[in-house]
Amino acid sequence: MADVKWIKITTDVFDDDKILLIESLPEADSIIVIWFKLLCLAGKQNNSGVFIMGERIAYTDKMLATIFRRKESTVQLALQTFEQFGMIELVDGVITIPNWEKHQNLDRLDQIKEQTRLRVAKHREKQKCLSGSVTGSVTDDVTVTHCNAIDKIRKDKNRKEEEKNNKKEIRHKYGEYENVLLSDSDLEKLKSEFPFDYESRIENLSSYIASTGKTYKNHLATIRNWARKEEQQPKSKPTSTIKRNYDLEAAKMMMKSIDNPPKTAADDENIRARAEALKQQFAK
Repeated sequence: MADVKWIKITTDVFDDDKILLIESLPEADSIIVIWFKLLCLAGKQNNSGVFIMGERIAYTDKMLATIFRRKESTVQLALQTFEQFGMIELVDGVITIPNWEKHQNLDRLDQIKEQTRLRVAKHREKQKCLSGSVTGSVTDDVTVTHCNAIDKIRKDKNRKEEEKNNKKEIRHKYGEYENVLLSDSDLEKLKSEFPFDYESRIENLSSYIASTGKTYKNHLATIRNWARKEEQQPKSKPTSTIKRNYDLEAAKMMMKSIDNPPKTAADDENIRARAEALKQQFAK
């Protein structure tokens, strides 16, 4: 099947929950590089995200390590991570990428597939004409058996994708400008993680999107990412305990002077002197 020279990558790919989680893992950079190499290889194959070489041999960890020029242990770790996060699936031992259509222009791919199908059909027809009837029969049986296996993999993959899409939650609009999209489960997660200020965080994102025109693929992930950055910022120093103690002591002296006003100028001067001494003491 003819290879494709491009794949689609969104600009907010690094705001995706799965990518954010991968970035916290050991060898995160290598795992992410392997993910993009995997996408590029799938684009070259143009086989609906099914990794089979020449429609016969399923790619193994060792084969991918050789192609990607990475350690086999690193490739194995990456594949295990991708499978855990639902980024790849193993169907009858064959690596596949779910939601592969989101990485491609489907209309253009359908055109390429149709051209390839016609070319292969023409080539097979030519082979039948050149070969004997017995040899042709055996070859046809092998081809049909192999094609049936590939079709089964693709049908199982498409069925799983359809079931997954049917279960996809509806996202509702939140915020003053109704531009923050959250599903019911997303909102429950926000309430659980930020019980005291989840509404203000939604409003902050709503105002930011409205004022800047920026778009985000996953608004829950964006709010979490902002919260993580807030935690990493240095916290302001707490107010000095000495200053609070001084303010309390000064307030007590003021209340005492109100309840018992000075009878003479000497008494007034004495109170002022004590207050000044107390101020200097706590200022040290």
